[in-house]
Amino acid sequence: MTAELASQRVISEEIEKIHADARSDDVQPRLDFPPYRSTLLRHPTKELRHADPEGAELVAPVFGQSDVGVLESDLTIQRDGEPIGERILVRGRLVDGEGRAVRRQLVEIWQANAAGRYVHKGDQHPAPVDPNFTGVGRCLTDDDGWYSFTTIKPGPYPWRNHRNAWRPAHIHFSLFGTDFTQRLITQMYFPGDPLFALDPIYQSITDPRVRERLVATYDHSLSEHERLLGYRWDIVLTGGHATLMERADD
Repeated sequence: MTAELASQRVISEEIEKIHADARSDDVQPRLDFPPYRSTLLRHPTKELRHADPEGAELVAPVFGQSDVGVLESDLTIQRDGEPIGERILVRGRLVDGEGRAVRRQLVEIWQANAAGRYVHKGDQHPAPVDPNFTGVGRCLTDDDGWYSFTTIKPGPYPWRNHRNAWRPAHIHFSLFGTDFTQRLITQMYFPGDPLFALDPIYQSITDPRVRERLVATYDHSLSEHERLLGYRWDIVLTGGHATLMERADD
């Protein structure tokens, strides 16, 4: 028999207690964060083992600049028709801890559609699949470290962490360095989402100032007349203001 799901009130009380006991220098997402129920099973419990990066690259996919098409960053033109939803532009710079551009780096995104549904067999919640929206895209940063995606604003969606659990709207980002063993993964959120306080994944970062690094800002200069709204989100790879990433061992 499946255990009864906890209520949002129980989850919120657990989050509040952890935040109250958190250290001021605790800036990384907690790997073991009990309100996020699956971390109890997913977080590492043993010492990490070092792998040979050269061996991994023998079987990893490879790409060159010519392999990434210029149209892959526009998720609104990948099928025969227009996807449904609010068209947006997400643009920002990929920089290191000193503010220097990270050039010609592969940036990939994946996301739910406007109804909060992924094109994935594991997503079976009763929201419509948009036949004109794949939810995936990629690009290379330019010489000044800029990336840009045209897409549809994703909708929130239910998940089974607790009763009446909903994820805030977000876009997943995957970043590569000089090879596929340097992959970093994170999520970008949208400003003013009422679900922030209720979401244990977002709240697994206990410092509120650090959580804000994952939230894009609306940028009217990026919006286009009668076409789309613009959001700015810069990604800092290292240093004290680094964008928070999901750890590879999570």
